[in-house]
Amino acid sequence: MPMNSKNGDRGKLRIGDDWNAIRIIALSQSNPLKAIAEFVENSIDAHAATITITRGREHGAHYLAIKDDGDGVPRDEDGLPDFKYVATHICDSIKRRMKADGNGTGLQGEFGIGLLSFWTVGDSLTMTSTGADQRAYQMTMSKGDPRYAVAPRRIMFAEKGTELRISPLLEGIRTLSGEKIQWYLASELRDRIRDSHVRVTVIDKLARKQYEVEPRQFEGRLLHQLPPIRTPHGDAYAELYLAEPADSSRVALSRSGTRVIEDLASLAGLDHAPWQSHYLQGLIDVPFLNLTPGTRSGIIQDERYAALITALEPVETRLKGLIEAQQRAEEEQASQQSMRAIQRAFHEALLALPREEYDWFDVQGRSRREGGIGKEQSGSVAGTESARELPGAAEPLQHDPPQRQFFDFAGPLFSVVISPASSTVPLNELRTFRALPRDRSRRRVQDDLQFHWEILEGEGSLQGITNQECEYRASATPGLARLRVTVAQREVTCSADALTTITDSLDAALGSSGPAVVNARGLPGYTFERAAGELWRCRFDAGRNIIVVNSGHRDFVFATRTRALQLRYLVRLYVKELVLKNFTGLPADQLLERMIELSLYAEAKL
Repeated sequence: MPMNSKNGDRGKLRIGDDWNAIRIIALSQSNPLKAIAEFVENSIDAHAATITITRGREHGAHYLAIKDDGDGVPRDEDGLPDFKYVATHICDSIKRRMKADGNGTGLQGEFGIGLLSFWTVGDSLTMTSTGADQRAYQMTMSKGDPRYAVAPRRIMFAEKGTELRISPLLEGIRTLSGEKIQWYLASELRDRIRDSHVRVTVIDKLARKQYEVEPRQFEGRLLHQLPPIRTPHGDAYAELYLAEPADSSRVALSRSGTRVIEDLASLAGLDHAPWQSHYLQGLIDVPFLNLTPGTRSGIIQDERYAALITALEPVETRLKGLIEAQQRAEEEQASQQSMRAIQRAFHEALLALPREEYDWFDVQGRSRREGGIGKEQSGSVAGTESARELPGAAEPLQHDPPQRQFFDFAGPLFSVVISPASSTVPLNELRTFRALPRDRSRRRVQDDLQFHWEILEGEGSLQGITNQECEYRASATPGLARLRVTVAQREVTCSADALTTITDSLDAALGSSGPAVVNARGLPGYTFERAAGELWRCRFDAGRNIIVVNSGHRDFVFATRTRALQLRYLVRLYVKELVLKNFTGLPADQLLERMIELSLYAEAKL
């Protein structure tokens, strides 16, 4: 006698429409590449040694075939492939029962719905396998049709294993290339392919290419001695690499060798550092997680997942420390690179500017030492590099130079610059210009050179037009003169221009401010000091020969958006401090003129 609903009713859930439930399950897999990966996993579970995936077209229809040499479809009592069981036991996986009996070690499937995912790939499926009678049998299924059919297949020789053939492919995935399939399987089934030693080949007949699926290799430094990941439900395995920061760097979550989540940071509870830092590559394999049966590309966030999050906390602490150390090393390296770039820029700028006006760096003097091999004093970050590393041209001394290494010898002529490239000359006065020939690596070229100087624009006269060093006599009227030098080395010819302003009245400050203060210690270095809330941008510490940069200033924070912008900001701070230091006593307007001049030539060489 049925119970009254008012008093309560109990029972068991059941499927009201079996076919509708099958349709929902079949269409739950939205990723065709994931479906292909499941077919390959079935072949690996069947102990296949080789798997061949073929993409092609036959009789005008696109198809995808997956063939292996594994155990084939399990056979029934008559020794025939038990296609009937496969087709009539949806959600009743043989593998799950084998696992429960302890005979499913290494098997991945557990839901019994993987075969239905062909609905997201094509219209019909043909599965072929061999019976004990060495004859081939095939089962055919069609998308949207609840029926299946099993029949013998006429072939000359029956082969071991199973062959799946899906045709015609859906319109939206006909462009799915063999290369895309290869890259997806290399990441999705990385550990399964590597551990099983199976050979997976993708043959793209449409593109006439063949690919071998090689398990993906991570980049960076493999991290050892990480804290173990242990939970009451089992242990997890971590294979993590510390790499250069990149948007493509991420840590995947896998289960028993199959990737489940591409980016660990996309999961709730793990969407924080270090997983979001983009410094890490690799995977964390967690065999005890429960997957979502529909897509097989998600996890159920139950007590097992919560235990994983707790177990990962020591690992996260360790990884944060490693990443912070990597960041400090990168910042130090970036500072050294910036220092070298600043040195080169100012060195080149000073070659282009008049020596007598910009002699306080002691860079001009060093550039005329033999080969630039003279050593400098330390300056900053921490110290300046040797003159040999600077890309300037060094003049030979009169005494015998030291023996040079092979890489010290210059190559063929590649370019030439004039020193100074910009200058001011009083009326009827002389100024000396010098050509600096260089090879592709910016070393000084000295052999087999021919020079020719000429005046392109303006008035004046030249003396020594065939020498490396030329004297220019200014005209009796103010104006602008453009000089050009042409240097030839056998069949190679290079040229460079210099501009000089002829004026009848130089700034009195050029001569009245007294002799320039020469910084014999070379170009200053720089260091950072965070003083957020204070308005100063930088200060010059003469005792240490260092420019102290306020890293907490809003302008510095803005400049750190890109390395190029930060480098230009540092150069302008250098210009400010060096002009103030070495042009003491000049009026404000003339200081600004100097800052503009030096900034122009320094930033042009960055």
